Amino acid sequence: MKLAPSSFGVVAVLAATLAVAGCKKPPEKQTEAQRARAVTVVTIGPRAIVGSLAASGDLVPREEAAVAPEVSGYRVTRVLADVGEYVRAGQTLAVIDPALLDAQVAQARAQAAQAEDQAQRVKDLDGQGVISQEQIASRRFQAEVARANLRALTTQRQKLAVSAPVSGVILEKNARPGDISTPSATPWFRIARDGQIELSADVAEDDLSRIRVGQQATVNLPSGAVATGRVRLISPQIDPQTKLGEVRITLPVRSDIRAGGFGRAVFNDASANVLGAPEAAIRYDADGAKVMVVGPDNKVKRVPVQTGARGGGVVQIVKGPPAGTRIIANAGALFLDGDLVRPSGAPAQPAAKTAVAK
Repeated sequence: MKLAPSSFGVVAVLAATLAVAGCKKPPEKQTEAQRARAVTVVTIGPRAIVGSLAASGDLVPREEAAVAPEVSGYRVTRVLADVGEYVRAGQTLAVIDPALLDAQVAQARAQAAQAEDQAQRVKDLDGQGVISQEQIASRRFQAEVARANLRALTTQRQKLAVSAPVSGVILEKNARPGDISTPSATPWFRIARDGQIELSADVAEDDLSRIRVGQQATVNLPSGAVATGRVRLISPQIDPQTKLGEVRITLPVRSDIRAGGFGRAVFNDASANVLGAPEAAIRYDADGAKVMVVGPDNKVKRVPVQTGARGGGVVQIVKGPPAGTRIIANAGALFLDGDLVRPSGAPAQPAAKTAVAK
C-alpha cells in the first residue's frame, strides 16, 4: 500500500521526536549535603537579660526602738502617747507615780547629811589618838555609802518619766495607768524610727544578681495604692532552706504604708549578664526544655537544658551545652537526631584536638 505524501511528513516528525527523547540524559541524584535543610543557627553565650522582676514581702520598720521602764515596783499614773502618734526624741510617753520614791529620796538625803556630818567631825583627828583610826575610816565610809545611795535614788527619780529615745511613729503600746513597772520582755512602746517603713522582699537566689543598691522599684499595696521606693540593702546571705535572699526597699513616709502590711515590688530595669540563648531557640515538651544542637559535622542533636531567668527575649541556660555551642534559632522547626542541615549565622566551633599516644 502506498502512503500519501502528507503521511510521510507525520512519520518523519514522530521519528525525530523519538530520537530526541532517546538522547535525553536521566536526572542526576542529589547528594545528602544537597538535600540538607537550610537553617539559621545562634550560639549559647553571655547575654544580657533585661526585663521586669517581681518580688513580694512584708512591710517592716527600717529601724525599731523598744521603750521599757528603767525602774521597777512603781505604779503608772499617766500614759501620754498612743498608737499611731508621731513623737519626738525625749518626749515623755508615760509617767510613774513618784510618791514612794520621793519618800525614799528624802530619807536617803537625811541619812547622807547625817553621815557627812559624822565624817566632818573626825576630819582632822587622824593620828591624834582621840578616836581610833578604824572608827575614823568607818565614818568616812558610811558617808560615801550614803552619798552613793542618794545619787542612785535621785537617778531613779529622774527615770520616772519614760521618754522616747528616738523620733518616730508609735507602732505598739502596752502601758496602762495602774500598771506596776517591772522588767519584762514586752516593751511598753515600739517606735518606728522617723516613721520610716521598708518592704522586706524575698528574692530567689538566681535573681539577686539582677538587683543593685539604689535601684528603683514600684511597690504595689493591697489597697491598690502604688509607691516608688529604692533598694537600700541586699542581704549578703541566702536562707539555706528556702534559697531566698532579703532585699530591703525604702519607701516614702505615708499614712497608707503601715508596718505589718504586705507589698509586691516590681523592678522594671532589672538586668544581668548570664549564659543564655534566644527564647525562640528553646523548645518545651513533656520532658522539659531542649535545644537543637548543630555539631561540627552539621548534624542535629536534641539536648535537654535547665533554664533560669528570662527577659527581653533571652533565657538563661543554667545547665546544658557549654558557651559557644551552635543551636538552631527556631525551636519550632522539626528535626530528628542525626539530620543534616546547612547552617548559616554563627560559625562552627573547631573540634577539640585528641592527643595521640606515642
